[in-house]
Amino acid sequence: MLNKPHQLLEQLGKQVEWVKEQCKSVRVYDLGSYALNRLTPKSSYSCTENIAYGLKARQRLDLYRANKPLAHRPLVVFVHGGAWQHGDKKDYVFLGESLTREGYDVAIINYHLAPQSIFPVFVDDLAVALQYLDQHQARLNISAQQIILMGHSSGAFNIMSLVYHPQRLALECYEQIKAIVGFAGPYHFDYKGDPLAEDAFDQSVPYQQVMPYYFVKKNHIRHYMFLAENDHIVKQSNSLDMQQVLVQAGNHSHISVIPKTGHITIIATLSSLFSRYFKTKRTLLNLLKETHPVE
Repeated sequence: MLNKPHQLLEQLGKQVEWVKEQCKSVRVYDLGSYALNRLTPKSSYSCTENIAYGLKARQRLDLYRANKPLAHRPLVVFVHGGAWQHGDKKDYVFLGESLTREGYDVAIINYHLAPQSIFPVFVDDLAVALQYLDQHQARLNISAQQIILMGHSSGAFNIMSLVYHPQRLALECYEQIKAIVGFAGPYHFDYKGDPLAEDAFDQSVPYQQVMPYYFVKKNHIRHYMFLAENDHIVKQSNSLDMQQVLVQAGNHSHISVIPKTGHITIIATLSSLFSRYFKTKRTLLNLLKETHPVE
């Protein structure tokens, strides 16, 4: 029984510290995505959750299938952001709904997070997921013949690194990757001492040996990079630099700047609830129709 003021204060202090620790794992974006997902309609798709694409705990994906004939459904594979340390596939129901509404199937993957896992583990997870989706497409009732890699923030780095990696894993479905779509992606920066990224990379390895910017080669893939007009987290130079080396290599590259958006809100504007007020989704669909017509 606490019968002294200092004991009561000590106990109260412990409770405060516990609350602080719990709050560290809850970000404002998590609360926003929770509310957004609760309001998202569910009529445009069927979803299979927690499909194991590998043997490890974080190697899971949610698969959203559009209510359209299989022959007309390209496959979007989406990789979430969160500075390689946070994020979960369950936060992106709104994205699955928005794209299935337009006739795309959508696989949203989880992957290993820092600091327990560092580069290139999270890129390797994406490779494993793609191989799984390709090898099991008939059983999953999807087509992996037209794959669109899509990522936000650190997820955009992951998808770009899958293709432009110094030791890129051999992918049987490489030729089936038709487009890369990166939202607010960091493709060319020094992670040493960066508080958002330093735990995700081996600090003894120079960034010039890691960043996809340095390993671009000519290929068949179409590249679409989306910039938030008011991004205060990832510098626009990342995408501008990446576009320069892509074009120099003879690759396709297109940059779109989305007005009235920030680093986080740019991905939220793809939601069917908000897409009419922003040009994000409209621009994305028009670009994808260049090579991915959905009937």
